[in-house]
Amino acid sequence: MSTTRGTQILTLTGLRFDANLGVLEHEKEAPQPIAVDVELNLGSQPLHPRDDDLTHVLDYRRVRSIVIEECTARHVNLLESLIGKVAARLMDLPGVLGVRVKIAKLEIFDDCEVAIRIETGQW
Repeated sequence: MSTTRGTQILTLTGLRFDANLGVLEHEKEAPQPIAVDVELNLGSQPLHPRDDDLTHVLDYRRVRSIVIEECTARHVNLLESLIGKVAARLMDLPGVLGVRVKIAKLEIFDDCEVAIRIETGQW
């Protein structure tokens, strides 16, 4: 018996940009670099889609735009607040069953990155 379907996971890794985030004075004064990874569980999908039309799939450019938009819209004190907003927006996309998001503050300490990871929906 041949396999005709598989679980599809859309992944964006290492998306880097500056965001207004944090409670320290220097964090409130200027944006800081962050890195975002996202995984979207799109569930069972045909191995051979019905056509090669972008309008029949989740466009990863839209995912990228949502992440950047949520992270740069306004200053947020807590990483936990920001990651929740991003995860909720991504869960609202059509066909998304589950979301994993990781946001890392790249320069908060000299010797390490600080990151939060959240997972919601079906995995």
